[in-house]
Amino acid sequence: MPKVIKNVGCPYCGACCDDVEVTVSDDGKRVLEVKNVCAIGTQIFMHGGDHDGRIKLPRMRQPDGTMKDVSFKEAIDFTAKTLLKAKKPLMYGFGSTNCEGHAAAARVMERAGGCLDNCASICHGSSFLAIFDNGYPSCTLGEVKNRADVIVYWGSNPAHAHPRHMSRYAIFPRGFFTGKGHKSRTVIVIDPRFTDTGRVADYYLQVRQGHDYELFDAFRMVCHGHADDIPDVVANIPKETILEVAEVMKNARFCNFFYGMGLCHSDGRNHNIDIAISLTRDLNEFTKCTIMAMRGHYNITGPGAVWSWQFGFPYCLDLTKKTMVHMNPGETSSVDLAMRDEIDAFINIGTDAGAHFPIPAVQHLKKHPFITIDPSRNMASEISDLHVPVKICGVDDGGIVYRMDNVPIQYRKVVDAPAGVPSDEEFLDAVYERMVELEGEGFI
Repeated sequence: MPKVIKNVGCPYCGACCDDVEVTVSDDGKRVLEVKNVCAIGTQIFMHGGDHDGRIKLPRMRQPDGTMKDVSFKEAIDFTAKTLLKAKKPLMYGFGSTNCEGHAAAARVMERAGGCLDNCASICHGSSFLAIFDNGYPSCTLGEVKNRADVIVYWGSNPAHAHPRHMSRYAIFPRGFFTGKGHKSRTVIVIDPRFTDTGRVADYYLQVRQGHDYELFDAFRMVCHGHADDIPDVVANIPKETILEVAEVMKNARFCNFFYGMGLCHSDGRNHNIDIAISLTRDLNEFTKCTIMAMRGHYNITGPGAVWSWQFGFPYCLDLTKKTMVHMNPGETSSVDLAMRDEIDAFINIGTDAGAHFPIPAVQHLKKHPFITIDPSRNMASEISDLHVPVKICGVDDGGIVYRMDNVPIQYRKVVDAPAGVPSDEEFLDAVYERMVELEGEGFI
């Protein structure tokens, strides 16, 4: 008899929807149906468990270039020896890994004396730099749902990137103080292109590409009483529109900014986030205002939280000195290390560096041992020397994940993984133990 499991967390985006209902087969090995989840989340659930197309053994590249199935013991031994031989190994990714895996990875790389980085270095790393300088006046998604009557999406398109964000947290849900749902809220979308998110906006401001900082500055001028000094047009937005939208923000009961990669990856980068935080602070002179990054993967917030607790830094960690942890984005960030060809062993885990890194960076990394730890095939796994399949957190493995608002959520498994397939934590713990054994045997 099929079993229905309720209140399951979705392993797709940073919204971490935890109201998913999953129907599993009576043997507990296959997902039959999922409810309250987007199309992408559905695909992740349906590919979990013991289905026919799943990779169940590690694959190692042979001298003739083909991939051959090997045992997990061989994969553990190869990974441990690779890390011990390397002078400066790098482990990168962790967007789709639970926090237990993040802690295990930190232990491995600390012993290996290498570098440890997560997707933030090519994603929201600029947010970290701005937050270090200017603070983070944020809140939880629950507070947004229950209190916010003005929602600003700036440089983000949740209709595609976070499909249930608007319906679950921001625009459509009926909260304690927003009982009329969408009718209780004013939606402002600021983006250089008209997106599907813009279709639900009360105000759509098509800012000139790369000129977000100027528009932030104009809003701040209004807050500081210098509206008369604003030019007739700022960043492609007419002055009268700026004044009107600024009044909407100032007169809100609770205003929240959701910003995305449009600010982090355009001209200004961390300075865009810095002034966005400053505008949030300015608006708090008139009303309650908060700001939140639209984090991408469902647990990309996790490594920042775990490693900050362990080492004092959220990303771009240089552990080569072992006694002192060093972080300097631009020097110790993954792409920069790869572009300078400083890395002599690379582990791609819970992400796809083959798809996301610049081609020259991948070419440098491919000169040396290249390992991918991921449940599925991707561009990185297909150029790897070793591909290790692992469990999928939230489907056939449990663990702690951090939602985009830094709230930790306990995920749980709903089906059994194929026999013998380890979790990220189990595999990395085994690698650590093998490293200790090899060092005891005088391997290096």
